[in-house]
Amino acid sequence: QVQVMESGGGVVQAGGSLRLTCAASELLVSRNDVTWHRQAPGQERELVAGVTKDGITNYADSVKGRFTISRDNAKDTVDLQMNNLKPEDTGVYYCSIEENMGPRLGVFDYWGQGTQVTVSS
Repeated sequence: QVQVMESGGGVVQAGGSLRLTCAASELLVSRNDVTWHRQAPGQERELVAGVTKDGITNYADSVKGRFTISRDNAKDTVDLQMNNLKPEDTGVYYCSIEENMGPRLGVFDYWGQGTQVTVSS
């Protein structure tokens, strides 16, 4: 059974940095598209950043220039480096891995339990 695990959350002051890591069991992260999402209290979950299996990245406008998504294929993880954090970055951060099983089996999305990021002003 595939399990997705996020780590690296915590409490940081505004302007600080955190690095989140996404790993998985029973699934090769390096062969699949990976996205980071976040959900603030009372708000909908939103896409923060993504990286395709080919290394193409995309970011929400609100985090461009501050967050960097990257692969560590040696560890088979995807990291989200978050710099210059702001209070509005506070939320639970989730990693999602999309496994494309082909036209017959379709696409499967696997989600982690999330990791809390709190940015104090």
